[in-house]
Amino acid sequence: MSQSRIEDILPLSPLQEGLYFHAVYDDRAQDVYTMQFAFDLVGPLDAATMRAAAEALLRRHANLRAGFRERKTGERVQVVRREVELPWSEWDLSGLDAAARDVELSRVMGEERSRRFDLAVAPLLRCALVRLGEGRHRLVVTNHHILLDGWSMPLLARELFALYAAGGDAAGAGLPRVTPYREYLGWLA
Repeated sequence: MSQSRIEDILPLSPLQEGLYFHAVYDDRAQDVYTMQFAFDLVGPLDAATMRAAAEALLRRHANLRAGFRERKTGERVQVVRREVELPWSEWDLSGLDAAARDVELSRVMGEERSRRFDLAVAPLLRCALVRLGEGRHRLVVTNHHILLDGWSMPLLARELFALYAAGGDAAGAGLPRVTPYREYLGWLA
């Protein structure tokens, strides 16, 4: 990866150190630190705008663009890339009967949940938008816990939906300035 693609290189927080250790300890087993959040959305939804909002969220929060590596010295660092491509998939289950739709939805969510992240490859977050019926969708956000915890998800969800309401435009969403993750790490030290 060229230097021009790197925005920052940061140390890991103590919690991230532990999560990293456990995630790479057995890279063949299911990673218990893969988290999944599902948002049931009712009403008209524009999939392209939702994707644009999720991409704007990644641009807004540098720590969501981090991959995790181990240097030759053994020091673990997070490498924040300037740009990353959001893994995004869309599924249309609206043509299935209720029972088949539930089975297929469970399969999609299970596959998303069980697919391991390569900690070195940012972003450690992916989205799947599932159309369930007319005006009914489920947005499935799967991420690695090293990147994002359950306490942060409601905050990011609020931002995501504000970005969606603004058409995916961060400038028009009226969101507050982001506190850089580097400042949080400095506070911890």
